[in-house]
Order: sequence, then structure tokens, then C-alpha cells
Amino acid sequence: MIITPNHSMPLAISELNIDEPSQRRALSYANTIHMLFDKVMTDKQPADRIVAEYFREHKKHGSKDRKVIRETLFATFRWWGWLKQLGDYKQAFNWLAIIALASKIEAKQFAGAASTWQQLSSLDINWQLDAPALGDFVSVDGLKQLTAYVNQAAGINVSVSDLAPTWFWQHCFTNQQIDASSDANADSALNSEVTQQQLSLAAALSSRPPIWGRAQNVSAQTLVTELVKEKIDAQLSEHINDAVNLGHKNINLPALNAFKQGRLEIQDLGSQVIGYVCAVKDNEHWWDTCSGAGGKTLQLRSQMLMQNAHSSGSIISSDIRKKPLQELQKRAKRAGFSGITTAPWQDESLPVDAISFDGVLVDAPCSCTGTWRRNPDMRWIDDESAINNKPELQLDILTRSAQAVKVGGKLVYATCSLAVAENQSVVEAFAKANTHFELQTLRHPFTGEQTQMLTVMPEQANSDGMFAAVFIRKS
Repeated sequence: MIITPNHSMPLAISELNIDEPSQRRALSYANTIHMLFDKVMTDKQPADRIVAEYFREHKKHGSKDRKVIRETLFATFRWWGWLKQLGDYKQAFNWLAIIALASKIEAKQFAGAASTWQQLSSLDINWQLDAPALGDFVSVDGLKQLTAYVNQAAGINVSVSDLAPTWFWQHCFTNQQIDASSDANADSALNSEVTQQQLSLAAALSSRPPIWGRAQNVSAQTLVTELVKEKIDAQLSEHINDAVNLGHKNINLPALNAFKQGRLEIQDLGSQVIGYVCAVKDNEHWWDTCSGAGGKTLQLRSQMLMQNAHSSGSIISSDIRKKPLQELQKRAKRAGFSGITTAPWQDESLPVDAISFDGVLVDAPCSCTGTWRRNPDMRWIDDESAINNKPELQLDILTRSAQAVKVGGKLVYATCSLAVAENQSVVEAFAKANTHFELQTLRHPFTGEQTQMLTVMPEQANSDGMFAAVFIRKS
């Protein structure tokens, strides 16, 4: 049985005259993955949320089923800039080729499901050609080899820049004035320093990110020793003292004593850089203005307590949403942390006293382009407005929050965006309008570079992308 252009998705398996159970199961997977993919693309809602809702409503799927569905779906989004060139994904023979090629790129067979997808699609692809072995982290050379492989095997013309939208490249490399079409021939990339940056970022975006954790109440080494005994591939970070790399395998966090007892928090390494640049002291009073569920609040309080178990410092956390603040309180209780209180934003007035904090952290709402390797679907459901509609809001929040900083205190601006418009441009606009704040020079924890505009690129240390700048209030 071959799936032809006459077949559209979803496939009516009962009508296809397929008796082999493994093939029927593979086609059932294909239907489910297609339904989820289409829902993400149509509703423009995050894939994580849609997948979680689906599995909550469909308890029939065991752990193996969930693995096949989830990993194939995210692989398809990761390589969609190339895969979409195979044709309309609503046509069954195209869709089977799309998910088969995604699986081949990432060397996933899923108990024969990928082979079945290859066999049943009539699209002209050379499945016998071996794909380069990439591993979890895709190197620049690996990405170049893969580009050549896809072009040869599928008979299409893909380039590295296809792996993210044109507007992304333009916003992330504004200062270098990169031409998003200049990397059509990946083999010429090494001739240009700018294009090399583009290649490095594309390779990182195409890599499966590890899970990063942070040690609380214990040293990172003590935590790693405990986790290794639990058969978790935990390793120390060479860059940040309390960061722990937990590898790529799924972890049942609620079952871990380290998590239940507050010794482990999940926080990406890039996010942990923000706590690093805050450089809190144990007796300081800080305000986390856009805390969400409080990952950075917990990090700052942990740093205070690591300096002094009897720290007199405190943190007030604010957000416009009450539910994340409630989650923060649960996390603080699990960690055994006192000294953390919440003050939700009620309106545009400050929810805290002005000129009263040693430090204010503004982790501003942003486009989240720095997290795209963790959320590859966002590359294709967002558009340029995700960046363009943020800077005015970011500058407003930064300006209002600055009122709470004491003379001599710190004001930290951070985003998980890689866009110049949300980062350097906002900082420059604030500095120009607020000359009583002085921009500080920071040491980049991964490169050692001295800079006033600290950008963490995903390829530097296998993390999310982040941005940070620090001001001191002079008067």
C-alpha cells in the first residue's frame, strides 16, 4: 500500500487495506502528530500547551506512545523551515515524508514507525542515503553536512537561513546588517565572520536543549552526587557555581527527593546568568518586578542564604498575574525560604515603595526568541510583531521600576530575547532619558568578555539566549 496524492489527512486507516499491526500503529501516530501540528499552526498556541492538554484528555497513550508523538512533533517544528518545502502538509503522502525525514535527520526510528512512514509515502526521496550523525548538540560542520544531505536526498534546495524566519535574522543581527538570504550556499559561510555567527546560531537552534537545574541549600557537587545515584546524568557547569546540567532524558521530577525537598530547581543556564549579574549581597533588599513563577526570585534568595544562612536580606516579587505568584509561594515553601513576599501590580502605580531597594530586577516581557531551541514551534507561529510590539512596553516598565531604586542601588534589565530592538535599543533609550543612572561594565560568564550589553547566545554554553544590562543610580 502506497499513500498517494488522492489521500489527505487524517488517514482513514480502516480503508487502507493494511493488516500489519505495526503499520497501523505507525499511521495512527502519523494522524495524531498531524492533528497536533495542525492545531498549533492554526490556533497559534504553544505546542507544549497543546500536547499537554491532548495527553490529559487521552489517557490511552502509554509512555512509548507519548515519546513517539512528542519527539516527532518537536523534530518537525525544529526542521520545519526545510521540511515545508516537501509540499502541503495536509496531503498525506507529503505529511508521511515530512515526519519520516524529520525522524531520519534526528536518527529516530521509533520501533519501526519511521520506516513505515518512509515506505508508505510516494514522495521521491532517497531514503537509502545515510544522514550525518548529529548527536544532541548540532555543530556548525554537522549542520553544513546535513544541509547537503537534505538537498541531495530530497531533491530540494534548502539553506541554513531557512531554519528561522527572515525577520528573526534581521532583528538579531541588526548591527551587522546581515542579509538573511546571504547563506544560500552554506559552504561559503566560513568566508564571512557575520555569516559564521548566523551558522552558529542556526546550529544551536537546531539542537535539542539539555535540562538545566540549580542547586539550592546544598553545593552543586553534593547535588550532582545525589542525582547520579538516582541514575540521572547530572554534571556540573564550568561557568556558574550552582548550575547543574541534567542531560536530555525526561525526568520524573516529583519523584526526586532533591526536588521535593527543595535542593533542586529547574532553571535554564541562560536564565541563571541574570542572577549572576545581579550579584546580590546577603543583607540587601530587592524587588523582582516581573517575577512570573519566581525562578529568579528563588535564585537571588538562594544566593543570599549561601553567603549567610541567617541572611537579613529580602525580596518582593511582583507580577500582573496572581497565579504565578501563588506558584512562587509554593516553591519558596518547598525550598524552606523565608524573606520572600509578593506584591502584585494592580495598576500603573508602583506596588512597592519608591527609592527603597538596593536592587531592582526588570525581567521584562519579550518575544522570547532566546528560548526558540526549547520551543521550536514559536519560530513558525509568531511573526515580526512579537518583537515590534514590545520595546515601548519594555521601556515603560523599566522607567517606572527605576523609581524604586535607592541612590547607589542597582537596576538590572533582562530579557530572553535576542533582538536588538528589545535589548540594546531599550537600554540606550533609558540611559538617554535617565542620566542619573549609569550603565555598568559586566564580565560575560561564558566568554570572559567585558561589556555593558551582555548577550548570551545559545551556542556559547548550550543554554537559552538571554540579555542583561546593569545600571547604578547616581542621584
